[in-house]
Amino acid sequence: MPSPDQPVLQPLAGTPGGELSEGPLWHPDEQCLTWVDINAGLVHRWWSGTGQTDTIEVGELVAAAIPRAAGGLLLALAGEVATSDPPGTLGRRTPVGTGVPGNRLNDAKCDPAGRLYVGSMAKSPGAAALYRVDADRQVRTVLTGTTISNGLGWSPDGSRMYFNDTGANSTYVFDYDVASGAMENQRVLCRLGSGEGHPDGLTVDADGCVWVACYGGGAVRRFTPDGDPDTVLRLPVSNATSCTFGGPGLDELFVTTAYEGLSDAERAEQPDAGRVFRCRPGVTGLPVVPFAG
Repeated sequence: MPSPDQPVLQPLAGTPGGELSEGPLWHPDEQCLTWVDINAGLVHRWWSGTGQTDTIEVGELVAAAIPRAAGGLLLALAGEVATSDPPGTLGRRTPVGTGVPGNRLNDAKCDPAGRLYVGSMAKSPGAAALYRVDADRQVRTVLTGTTISNGLGWSPDGSRMYFNDTGANSTYVFDYDVASGAMENQRVLCRLGSGEGHPDGLTVDADGCVWVACYGGGAVRRFTPDGDPDTVLRLPVSNATSCTFGGPGLDELFVTTAYEGLSDAERAEQPDAGRVFRCRPGVTGLPVVPFAG
């Protein structure tokens, strides 16, 4: 269980703010945290040993940055996934979800076998989807009827897959088969209530509980595998976008935030909006799985 003392989330020193900071992931081999500033087309890498942040300018919208087993990164762009190795140099591109005008790719993460799942976001309700990119770059549509495909995660044993549709204000859970990649029996795990914001990114801890970043709700909320509310970590900014566990012991929670959509007055009240925050919540997370391709 998390600490009863409610740890305080503090801005991560030496890191920049961003209009739409998203997709934090911890790279254990390099001991660094990676996240993106979507609309600015930036990938940030914070090195825990030095506290230094390096920034990669992609030159176009970048929705997610995923480590690759072969080295380098796999980037989710507006309508493609592309390799980035060395940093800032885009290599092989694979079109994903380009059939609906106005849609763009959004959050992405790999399952325990290294398959990439990446969703899209739509301007019209129900016009987005969730896609799977296998190691051979074959693309499959695995879920339709979503509006803003967002947070992804798997239970410690891989038997459950979690998924946020921000447009539906819901966190869903599926039965999952790691061997085949089959997902079935979709049902609602939890829904945020009035004033709690909207589910954005998520992560799963080693106890199997789900941490949901609440956009507009100024918090990260932990739910049990049964969907029961468990813990609330408050932020001094309103737009929490995603979260991940990191640090040498995977016992630090990193939370990205955004200042997108805030008025001048709100930004003055929230000077750290767009920054990365961290704390030690008293539990550990699961290691990030790199893309197998």
